[in-house]
Amino acid sequence: MPVSASPQVSLPVVEDGIEYWKTQPASLDGVLGGYGTGSLPRIDALGSRLFLLNLYPELSTLQSSFKPLYKPLQRRTRALDVGAGIGRVTADVLLHLVSDVILVEPVEPFIKEALQRARNSASESPEGDATKVSWPGLASRTKSVTLLQETLQAFLPLLPHRAEVFHDRVGYQITNPASDIISAAIAGTGGVRYDIIWCQWCLGHLSNPDLVAFLKRCKEALNQEDEVGRKRSLIGVKENLCYDGANGEPLEIFDEEDSSLTRSDAAWKKLFNDAGLRLVREQIQEGLPEGIYVVKMYALR
Repeated sequence: MPVSASPQVSLPVVEDGIEYWKTQPASLDGVLGGYGTGSLPRIDALGSRLFLLNLYPELSTLQSSFKPLYKPLQRRTRALDVGAGIGRVTADVLLHLVSDVILVEPVEPFIKEALQRARNSASESPEGDATKVSWPGLASRTKSVTLLQETLQAFLPLLPHRAEVFHDRVGYQITNPASDIISAAIAGTGGVRYDIIWCQWCLGHLSNPDLVAFLKRCKEALNQEDEVGRKRSLIGVKENLCYDGANGEPLEIFDEEDSSLTRSDAAWKKLFNDAGLRLVREQIQEGLPEGIYVVKMYALR
């Protein structure tokens, strides 16, 4: 795989990245680089859920060590899943924690596969075959997924209705549109805010200036406080890491095949700082197969 390292690193080209991913199957194996049939999907999803629950215990829906400490939120909660592929993180992580997910993906075959999976899940009965892949809460209409097609370079988290293509809202439907925050945004009377914005294995397709601008837009779209005044909402970033430079300096490696950057830990932290975000937790994802990049999770507020 041809690579070049900082400081003469090439820049990602969004069209080249989309064209590359269009050549990959719209499947777990396709979006996970051939690791979709092993242990990686489950280990990755469980790691992400635990990471989020340690930071946002109010989202726990099960009797666990988290629940006695915090009263569950008494409102619908929302997450944004960007660069979402076929909806793996939405199905396996976010719908286990929040009420509503807005899913954004620029690659047409992937977003269409996510739409089909969501609709298939919504058509199952709540007591359906447990062996089927199911997106929690869609069949019972207690949770929803809204599927949008747009690049991250152009996407506005506060105004998701401006995405290039609206595909569908599946599951829970608004009974009073006038009270829905998305309807308010469309009417120009407010913006959509999120409890979690999750960015995984997609931010390498943004140049540094585009990434900082995107993170700033995400920061503006976070819920500022919960009902008792605590600041819990967060941006989660889960990405591959290359090594820092010999003296600890930020380093980037460009992959010509899919037109993406792999950044070092110091590079990520510099960009978070440039976006005005505060790092509140960082954690290596353990248990992944040997031979792949180190994967790290960052929580930002």
